Amino acid sequence: SSSGVRGAKDIGGEVKIQSLEKAQLLKSRGYIVLPDPENPEVVEAFQNGVFHEFERHSRVGMVDLEGFLARAKELRQMGAKHVLLKTGAYRPADLARAIKFSSLAKIDVLTIDAAGGGTGMSPWRMMNEWGVPPVELESLAYQYAHRLAQKGQYVPSLVMAGGFVLEDQIFKGLALGAPYVKAIGMARGPLVAAMVGKTIGQKMQEGRLPSSVQKYGESLDEIFIASAELKSRYGRDYKRIPPGALGLYTYLQRVAQGLRQLMGGARKFALEFIDRSDIVALTREAAEISGIAYIMDADKDEVDEILDC
Repeated sequence: SSSGVRGAKDIGGEVKIQSLEKAQLLKSRGYIVLPDPENPEVVEAFQNGVFHEFERHSRVGMVDLEGFLARAKELRQMGAKHVLLKTGAYRPADLARAIKFSSLAKIDVLTIDAAGGGTGMSPWRMMNEWGVPPVELESLAYQYAHRLAQKGQYVPSLVMAGGFVLEDQIFKGLALGAPYVKAIGMARGPLVAAMVGKTIGQKMQEGRLPSSVQKYGESLDEIFIASAELKSRYGRDYKRIPPGALGLYTYLQRVAQGLRQLMGGARKFALEFIDRSDIVALTREAAEISGIAYIMDADKDEVDEILDC
């Protein structure tokens, strides 16, 4: 079991609500709900179909070390075997707090979600324009985690998120944060894959499969190459797998295979062997930001040893 995950943006989580009763319940519990579900004019407009959704926003808060440590202890006393924290693309001082507080509280996993992003009702302009982009944020996270590790202090397993879609991005993310970044978090890419799969299934049922899809086949089995593997694994239960799941699984298999290819090229045959020497910076600015070697300086000592022997 683990602790719950909330929105990692600086204004907390956001949720769309289609029920007036639920909107009123959440407001009674202290959430900010827009528009006001207790306003008679708003209630009338909702019931007349003028609008169809409410927005639930979290109340913004602050965190201090004492409260953070107490909450982590409380979760463990309640039986949580693992405690996880998800944080966002906050300013450097707050990123440092997240990593240091997680170290002191012995948090198991710290997810750091870079800008831009957002799922659900996002992205707003706020989600795309606020925060620290992935390369800069991960470079800072590496610096802070490395400082703690050099002092012999506990460093939680880090997960980086924020715009990761394909295997080359995942490889770079793992390399840039190695050895502290253990995994990459994804949301938009898998969600899009699931929605594409669902849409293809619907269009197929309607007999309106787009020509851009028809070139891959006329059935789900033909279109989604991973279907043969799933049929073998699940047998008769394969028919219960919805098209959205086929799309998601096929997408992730494609990403996994591409990642294996990149790892094979780097001669790294397990994820834990990927390190910062597996990537180079193509500009001096990128090298300065990340601490990764500039391409013209990479392997310099080894090159000199080879040529001067």
